[in-house]
Amino acid sequence: MTGIADVRELVTRNLRQSGIFIAFIAIVVLFSLLNPNFLSPGNLTNIVLQYSYILILAIGMVIVIIAGHIDLSVGSLVALTGAVSATVVIANGNPWWMGVLAAMVVGLLAGAWQGFWVAFVGIPAFIVTLAGMLVFRGLTYEVLDNISLSPFGGSYYLIANGFQNGLFGGPGYDVFTLVVFAIAVVGYAISQFRARQAKIAYQQAVEAFPLFILKIVLVAAVVMWFAYQLAQSRGLPNVLILLAALILIYTLVTQKTVFGRHVYAIGGNLSAAQLSGVKVRKVNFFIFVNIGFLASIAGIVYSSRSNGAQPGAGNMFELDAIAACFIGGAAVTGGVGRVTGAMIGGLIMAVMSNGMQLMGVDQSAQQVVKGLVLLLAVAFDVYNKRRAGTR
Repeated sequence: MTGIADVRELVTRNLRQSGIFIAFIAIVVLFSLLNPNFLSPGNLTNIVLQYSYILILAIGMVIVIIAGHIDLSVGSLVALTGAVSATVVIANGNPWWMGVLAAMVVGLLAGAWQGFWVAFVGIPAFIVTLAGMLVFRGLTYEVLDNISLSPFGGSYYLIANGFQNGLFGGPGYDVFTLVVFAIAVVGYAISQFRARQAKIAYQQAVEAFPLFILKIVLVAAVVMWFAYQLAQSRGLPNVLILLAALILIYTLVTQKTVFGRHVYAIGGNLSAAQLSGVKVRKVNFFIFVNIGFLASIAGIVYSSRSNGAQPGAGNMFELDAIAACFIGGAAVTGGVGRVTGAMIGGLIMAVMSNGMQLMGVDQSAQQVVKGLVLLLAVAFDVYNKRRAGTR
């Protein structure tokens, strides 16, 4: 009976974790049937370029949500850091890297400012970041003097619009892109195999080996197909390299470091974390410093993508990032969530937006659909918790 119960729990858990992937695949298939151009190399490249900054924000936002907080200011901070960078590079004629550094410093300072009020003064993050949303937006108007600045051009423009291609040649496609993705697939397979061996060593339930191999093969096939589409278009986008590095780093930080375990502990049970010796104030402070930093990276990418800075930039970005996290499996009550889940949630939002745009759906209808998807995702999370509580 125990073995049957373990298998049932394994299947249930895998279905729950795989539900977001199944939903993502279903949405992709739906839009590919409705519009043949959806899976074209050019459109797939555009999805990566157009929504990369939301995914960057979602990396920081999921850590905030895991800890039981929320951040409403990241959209305004994206606008402010982009405005500072534009002022340094465009208005004052400084090199592109000085604009990048200035934006990062502003993001870190803004994160430290909000982290101080949340961690050391004890004001709820919702209130602090709501105030930050207003303050940073007002500072953006002051920095830009209520006008737009453009263009960046040169190296700054290539941050979000450049590609790595042609390094290995290729008959009609970029071989370098395929090689990079192939290396990533091998790394993924090795990490999955090691994780499986570790579970076996600790006598934890794992899926049957044929199913494990099938999962690796399917992931590899999808990834290499995507790589081939990019290789047929313009090659490997610079912003995808940046995003991949951030995903890898923050996955390791959240899953393999003391800081990551403390974040989960705070969100899961604050009182228990305090009694266990977790320095809650310090962890909360650096959570907001971190999202301030990532908001600056998103601001750099967005201003590079749009080749300028506008006072109204970043509007509603915080809601897209929050939606990506909740759709990707983060719990409203904290303590649950993964960087990879937030990325899948962000891709679902990106695919829906892009697909509806190709179909000519009105902006108002797009907002309705996104809102309903978010509501259903949170309702599914609540249902799973209640079901687990009744066992």
